[in-house]
Order: sequence, then structure tokens, then C-alpha cells
Amino acid sequence: MQKFQRIKRELFRMNSTPTQGISCTPKDENTLDVLTAVIIGPQCTPYENGTFQLEIHIPDKYPFVPPMIKFVTPIYHPNIDNAGRICMDNLKMPPKGTWAPQIALENLLISIRLLMTNPNPDDPLMPDIAEEYKSSREQFESKAREYTKKYAIIGEPSTLLRKRDKELTHTVVEDISGDTARVDEQKRFGQDKMD
Repeated sequence: MQKFQRIKRELFRMNSTPTQGISCTPKDENTLDVLTAVIIGPQCTPYENGTFQLEIHIPDKYPFVPPMIKFVTPIYHPNIDNAGRICMDNLKMPPKGTWAPQIALENLLISIRLLMTNPNPDDPLMPDIAEEYKSSREQFESKAREYTKKYAIIGEPSTLLRKRDKELTHTVVEDISGDTARVDEQKRFGQDKMD
């Protein structure tokens, strides 16, 4: 029960005051165990204009155990493997990681977006890509751009985000008190801050 109240509260907060370049919604309206997140590739990176989909599995012991997050959209990155798994301290339990129950899903998505801007080649999941990042940055960026163009560019990010839930003009999110907030789609995805 605590898990679902926490997820509802986090989704409500993220949708009512969206952060630029990220969004998160339930994958299935009947459960909060699996969420879908979208990250827009940060500007001035090889991922710019890419729309990256991630899947978030919420464990039963959340928030005392970190969620499992993986990229569904292929990405060329030293800290993200071919299965979409992400090497990031915030996603690991101590002592090897820094997960704490106070960390919100929004903070994790922001951290992942920052990791896209600043890879950590010293703690890679993909050693070959990490070595390329260190020794031949131009070649790394060229390959990362190719991957982005091939797998993550579907159209202009703002157009894609407006199309995403085309059948819904508004998203209804219940907060833990049972109140309802209507958040228009443009605000939900942070487009009001991007345009």
C-alpha cells in the first residue's frame, strides 16, 4: 500500500510541475508496477532531438529498494548496455551504490538525463565504448549520433510528445487524498518550458 501511495504522489508531482525533457506515466492504467518514461536527448549532445523510452519496474519493497530502470530505445553509451541496463550509483543499494528512500523517480530520470550529457567512462557497462569515449571522442560522438538518428529520432520532440497520448486531451492523475488534477499534455511534458 505504501508503495502505491508513494508512486501516485510522485507521478502527481511530476505531472503537475513537469521537468523539461522528462515524463513518466503508468504503462498500464490498471497498475503502477511498471511505468514508462520518456527522456528527450539533451541539447549539445549526440543524443539531441532523440526521444528515448525507458521502462521502470517498481519492486514490492519500493522505496526501500531502488526501481529497476532500463532503456527500451537502443542508445550508444558507455554506461548503458545493449539490454538497456544502466550503470549508475543511484540505482544500486549501499554499500556499492547510493540509493536512499528519499530519492524520487523524477530525480532518477534527471540523473539519467545528466548521465547522457556526462558519461562516466571509469565505471562502464560497455568497456569498448568507454575506451572509445576516452581515446576518440569524435568517433564516439559520431556513432552515438548515428544510433540516435536510427533508433530515437521519430520526429521533432515537441511533435512526438504532443502525439504521444493523442486520444487524451488531458491526463487525469489522482493524488493520495483522492483529489483529481487535470494536467494538459503540453505542460505534462514540460513543453511550456521548452518552447
